[in-house]
Amino acid sequence: MQAGPYGNLPEVPPADRTVCVLAVSPYEEDHACLRMIFSHSNWRIFRARDCREAIQFASENRVAVVISERDLPDGNWKRLLELLSALPAPPLLIVTARDADDSLWAEVLNLGAYDVLSKPLDRAEVTRIISLAWLHWKEELDRARRRPMTRAVSGEAASLTATA
Repeated sequence: MQAGPYGNLPEVPPADRTVCVLAVSPYEEDHACLRMIFSHSNWRIFRARDCREAIQFASENRVAVVISERDLPDGNWKRLLELLSALPAPPLLIVTARDADDSLWAEVLNLGAYDVLSKPLDRAEVTRIISLAWLHWKEELDRARRRPMTRAVSGEAASLTATA
């Protein structure tokens, strides 16, 4: 476990520590804030202004986490979630909103996004939520990679049992 401001987060092997995050917002101040938060980490942040730019980037690059403003010039977080979910190894979506409340949080979770961050963004909260989202995404990716091997081993065991 790590100590310090990131407390209770599991240790991650050095080769797997680079977190690729896509920030989707039409507001320059959101991008500036996230750049500042990420400036002292090995996380890589990329930016998009709308759904179209976000899906284009995410379809060409491996992205673990997407942080999106609730309302975008060409849609909203729900449209972005729909587009992202069609990707192989879809990134986890975190929604940001100045007026985030329990209703938005419930809707975000019920529709399959990862979490909500209230604005103004808090460095510790952003770091915690993105770290946990990335770890969850990585675990799902690792689990998906192991699945075909598990099925193959299970199939071999079944055929051995049937012939015995």
